[in-house]
Amino acid sequence: MTSNEDLMLALGRLEGKLTGIDEKVALLREDVSDEKENAHESRSVIHRRLDEQMKQIHLLDKVVEISSGVDVTLREEIKALKETVDKNHAATQPALEEWKRMKAIGYGVSGLIAFAGLTTGAIVTWASDGAVSAFRHWLKIS
Repeated sequence: MTSNEDLMLALGRLEGKLTGIDEKVALLREDVSDEKENAHESRSVIHRRLDEQMKQIHLLDKVVEISSGVDVTLREEIKALKETVDKNHAATQPALEEWKRMKAIGYGVSGLIAFAGLTTGAIVTWASDGAVSAFRHWLKIS
């Protein structure tokens, strides 16, 4: 049979082992709770980033939508301006053709005036030579 002392020793060893196990369990609990906190923080950071990404995507969608609307508006305005320019061009084309015709006539008239001036100058030069000779003959200057 086992003595009381042996039982006490066995109980002491068992108590020591249980204390060691309790300490290990406490350490494991601390580690698990730290891991849970870290995981929670990590998930919250990921969720914040996802929320930010969602906001940025939403803003980009709005920008694209607004840009598309502006693009359509600008195309319509350009189309209207082109039609206006075409109408104005058609309305002013006869006046431009008339102006070109008047300009050509003006060049012709300028050429005729220049030719007449040269002809008159040549005639005056020829006549002046004759007039000088007649004047010298009249004054009897050799």
